Amino acid sequence: MKYVDEYRDADVVASLADAIRRAATKPHVIMEVCGGQTHSILRYGLDRMLPEHVELVHGPGCPVCVTALETIDRAHAIAKRPDVIFTSFGDMLRVPGSTGDLLALRARGADVRVVYSPLDAVTLARMNPKRRVVFFGIGFETTAPANAMALIAAKRGGVANFSMLASHVLVPPSIASILQARDNRVQAFLGPGHVCAVVGFRAYEALAAHYRVPIVITGFEPVDLMRGVLSAVLQLERGEHAVENAYARSVPREGNPGARAALAEVFDVVDRNWRGIGAIPKSGYRISDRYRAHDADHIFDVGAITTREPDACISGLVLRGVKKPSECDAFGRACTPASPLGATMVSAEGACAAYFQHRRPA
Repeated sequence: MKYVDEYRDADVVASLADAIRRAATKPHVIMEVCGGQTHSILRYGLDRMLPEHVELVHGPGCPVCVTALETIDRAHAIAKRPDVIFTSFGDMLRVPGSTGDLLALRARGADVRVVYSPLDAVTLARMNPKRRVVFFGIGFETTAPANAMALIAAKRGGVANFSMLASHVLVPPSIASILQARDNRVQAFLGPGHVCAVVGFRAYEALAAHYRVPIVITGFEPVDLMRGVLSAVLQLERGEHAVENAYARSVPREGNPGARAALAEVFDVVDRNWRGIGAIPKSGYRISDRYRAHDADHIFDVGAITTREPDACISGLVLRGVKKPSECDAFGRACTPASPLGATMVSAEGACAAYFQHRRPA
């Protein structure tokens, strides 16, 4: 555990908190983009170690949470078909659509299965040649390469009964959308380390320069996060706006060339709807025409989709850093992990789930 423990050293975290208190002479609002970072911040109480005038708000970096409601409803329509084996990672089973979730569909007889890799779904298709196997491919740039490789494997292997319902979203356009919003309060960002390990951080340099905001690429351990906050505060105090890589042990500037090549082979960049946020230009991937034979959006005609979002859910405001989960009237009452109103209460990376686990009122 040596290489984990050194990034959880309580004395180092305390010294970084002291340095932040000394450096911060005025109010600052900093957004951690990734849901994994949010959970670490709340688990270790890092936000409570900061001075009151340095506020951390939570961003849209939870892929399950931002998957568009119409996409989830489309997934449910496909999963209901008797000729389909619908596969997904486990965190999608409880995400509510307009009229229920995948777990409820499975209870009613739909063949919904949890897999641990998209390649497992390709194997399942080989084993069931008379069924159509669909994988629900969601996520940010982090999970997109594995999904791309599954499509490449299916095409090369002639697995004609495998398809993917893909709904990938991209982080940089979501940051731009937050900064363009009239109610935006965010002055600096802790960038998503795992995303940048895949695609690098050149796109973030353009964002920092255009919007004049500091962006610090960070990891997920307490020392990583507190170093990121300190770097952001120091930039804000000096009036600077650069990208700093505080996660150099995992993130090269250019990312992973092999992963980027797979993404370029399989996906095209398109406009995407984000749940709770709305349409963001050039913010997602769709399966390119080269892989159209494995594109579930093309294969399955499910008709018109009419969505219905609960009025009480404020997940969109949470995902944009405008409100905290604890400010929602439904939090912990009408909305719990056992009976969620929105995806932010279901996902392992959701901010509402993090607050329920670590900050629920007694």
